Amino acid sequence: MRLLKVAGLRKSYGAVDVLRGVGLEARGGEIHGLLGENGAGKSTLMKILSGVTRADAGSVTLDGEPLTLGRPTASTAAGVRTVFQELSTLPQLTVAENLLYGAEPTALLGHVRGRRLRDQARELLARFGLERIDVDRRLGTLALGDRQLLEVVKALRETPRVLILDEATSALSAEDSAWVLGQGRRAAEAGAVVLLITHRLAEVRAHAERVTVLRGGDDVLAVPTAEADDDELIAAMLGRRVERLYPRRGGAPAGPLLRVSDLSVGDRVGPLDLTLHEGEVLGIGGLQGQGQRELLMALGGAVPWSGSARLRDAPYAGTSPKRAIADGVTLVPEDRQREGLLLADPVARNLTVGSLPRFTRPGGLIDAAREATAAAAQATQVGVAHDRLGSPVSALSGGNQQKVVLGKALLADPSVLLLHDCTRGVDVGTKAEIFTLIAELADRGVGIVLYSSDLSELANVCDRVLVMAEGRLVGEVPSGELSEEAILRLAVGSVPDRAEVAA
Repeated sequence: MRLLKVAGLRKSYGAVDVLRGVGLEARGGEIHGLLGENGAGKSTLMKILSGVTRADAGSVTLDGEPLTLGRPTASTAAGVRTVFQELSTLPQLTVAENLLYGAEPTALLGHVRGRRLRDQARELLARFGLERIDVDRRLGTLALGDRQLLEVVKALRETPRVLILDEATSALSAEDSAWVLGQGRRAAEAGAVVLLITHRLAEVRAHAERVTVLRGGDDVLAVPTAEADDDELIAAMLGRRVERLYPRRGGAPAGPLLRVSDLSVGDRVGPLDLTLHEGEVLGIGGLQGQGQRELLMALGGAVPWSGSARLRDAPYAGTSPKRAIADGVTLVPEDRQREGLLLADPVARNLTVGSLPRFTRPGGLIDAAREATAAAAQATQVGVAHDRLGSPVSALSGGNQQKVVLGKALLADPSVLLLHDCTRGVDVGTKAEIFTLIAELADRGVGIVLYSSDLSELANVCDRVLVMAEGRLVGEVPSGELSEEAILRLAVGSVPDRAEVAA
């Protein structure tokens, strides 16, 4: 039986110890879950195994033979394949060029054989049942979920000895998540070591034979999955117990805040009407890719739209993100790295960049002291350590990057907050913090529109949920009837609309 063994792995960045002697044993033929809160060291461990990052100390062996890592090519040669949480594909290239990147068919003089490249890409997609994806389409134009599926296909282009799924399902619908996990199971059945990094305990419970928990750069628990309940796993991840994931709300929605009429985005979404009330958390449900992204981007001024809207009692145009923010509407987008962050800039500047006019003196100079004070206060609100304010935001874990995007939106002091899958790729402790923050904002009168690919979040966080299908609102699940089943039934059209979508 194949065996991957990690022993005494250490990695530091300056004075920060990210891995402090981590150990791990994972067997071929099994899926091995790896859990831990954001910043626990999971992604650093995966980057070392993938050759992206070099360890300071420790060893990695596969079938008793030392693995010489430190370069992606070395890891690839050893049979290690990784599906990263933050996409590694190149958005400016086509689907075919991405799938065969580094393995392009060439002619005698080294020129890429374009027709053969496209044929091989089609054959590869057909092998995984994804023929619907056009190989000539520029990858950056695809939905985030489809881009994630292509990451998996690219990783499985050759048979892996070790397959690492690093938050590979975080941006996916339940159906697509099942497809990815099914690919992991097939790789395990073929003898591969499969490492599953996820914040979804249900995935570990359903698919992983064993689980290791990291906390603060240490491995603190390693057990067969069946021998640990969820409370034990969460306590090991956080070093404490989470008393309540979904907090109780203090108030109830008040009068209308945002009224939208006949909203359309191109010919794909709309026309649709909706009303958001003060202090309301309004959920947007439905299967993935039914127009939810376009709706939120339109309301946030990020894409052109037609129709009319009123915010409080004034017309709302939403013609650009800058105009929307000025009017009190702020968007937390779906893809934090491409749409929400300046990756090379420090954390502090990312927190303030959406609100720079308030720190700008006459003449255009920024008041650095006021900006720094605001950044520190915002970091405290969303739980980002102050000692990271000067670090590039790219150095943060995915969950902490998400906190920065949320903090940037909140610094604008919005009346309406648009949240697109804002808990994607964050640990259960951070989710609890975000849900508490949502409840506090709603209790202060902020209107919140929340789309989540996790039906349990919609059912437990929202006051009501509007369900979309094929770009239209097809029904509403009111507060007293909210459940995952009720939302899903409307999404798949298994019941007739019982009520007109409420205004």
